Amino acid sequence: MIGRTTEFKRLQQFYQKDGNQLVVLYGRNEMGKGELLKAFSKGKKTLVYVARQASPRLQRQMMKEEIENKYKITIQDTSYETFFNRIRSGDASKLLFIIDGFEHIVKKDPEFMEAIVKLKDKKLYPGPVMILLCSSSLVWVEKDMTRCLGPGAKKVTGLCKLKELDFVDVVRFFPKNNVRECIEVYGILGGVPGYLRRWDGDKTLKKNICDNILSRNGFLYGEAQRYIGNHLRELSVYNTILCAIAGGKSKLNDLFLETGFSRAKISVYLKNLMALEVIEKVVSFETGGWDNAQKGLYQIKNTYNHFWYKFVYPHLTDLYYMKADTFYDIHIGPQLEDYLDTYFKKVCMEYLELMSMVGKLPIKIQKLGTWVGKQGNIDIIGQNAQRENIVGLCNWSREQLTYEMLEQLKESMKLARIKAKRYYLFSAKSFDMKLMEQAKEDDSLVLIDMNRL
Repeated sequence: MIGRTTEFKRLQQFYQKDGNQLVVLYGRNEMGKGELLKAFSKGKKTLVYVARQASPRLQRQMMKEEIENKYKITIQDTSYETFFNRIRSGDASKLLFIIDGFEHIVKKDPEFMEAIVKLKDKKLYPGPVMILLCSSSLVWVEKDMTRCLGPGAKKVTGLCKLKELDFVDVVRFFPKNNVRECIEVYGILGGVPGYLRRWDGDKTLKKNICDNILSRNGFLYGEAQRYIGNHLRELSVYNTILCAIAGGKSKLNDLFLETGFSRAKISVYLKNLMALEVIEKVVSFETGGWDNAQKGLYQIKNTYNHFWYKFVYPHLTDLYYMKADTFYDIHIGPQLEDYLDTYFKKVCMEYLELMSMVGKLPIKIQKLGTWVGKQGNIDIIGQNAQRENIVGLCNWSREQLTYEMLEQLKESMKLARIKAKRYYLFSAKSFDMKLMEQAKEDDSLVLIDMNRL
């Protein structure tokens, strides 16, 4: 259950409250929901039901049989009120009632939620109970659940969303690997526990990519398209848009010219992809130089989708004919370092956020982001409540982070119209001599080697 301490504690807080609770736990597949539920239910009197895509009649019949088997009883009818009237913990302790995939019931049978509300209000089972409704349908929970629940939505005590793990948790998955190796994995898989668990830290990066992504028997082969296809129709349109974005077409007009779809159509499909958290709109940090910032940019948010549509999807014909290692050498290896630049910046941003939390920065960060300019970028900007700033410059792919790169950063800061109390310069490899000499004389420059992250 690596990385789910916060969610575990939040669920535990709900469980320990007096009275009954109705909590919704949700997150996309492979986010570690099963492991979290096993850990949370340990030592508690628990009833679990996994809802399936079935007719209301069959759903009730399956729940009836499982409750009968659990409690060694006979139930005369198939109403949810009767089911919930017969469940129990067996003593004075609170019952934990988990219903996974609850959207499969709610969408088709309104009586289910009516009975859940009565259960929560102690009109059925008299003992204390925590009802935990779980779903892997991210879009449905955030867009449609409230409408489907009707009046029952007001009875929900709290929501708990399973997000991707941070880099520090990814490191815990691979205790034998160094920082560089962990960043490489993070830049391909993101923070998805189900992916990380099946990645072999004892194998090389190339071997893992060949076995798990490029091999037709690999668990991630085609996973990006499956994930989108399971939630959205017209996969061909989404594939086209994602391939264009992964190829560097980040503006609406660029996508229009690249795909041939109308701007109105593209906008609708971008909105759907954002709801699924596959892409995101790039929003530059608000500064006085707003006129010099680029606007209306889109990028792929889901890390594995980014990797697949960048390196694999455009060359599937070659993958069909080539050996996996040959495909890697031609289509992935030469561009991988430049691709990982983006994810090194995310790691460095997380590092500064953690340093701020433990009071090791000159300011207490309240806002953290990036600035994408028409003439140059600022990798990281951190700002406190008094609008004082720190900035970060990150170098992953170049042999050295140079003094000239610092000068370019300062030019971008002029365009953004910001100043900084301190500069944090991160390099995955080394720093040039001029920069190191300057840092000895200037306390505002902090050079951070990747292995310190």
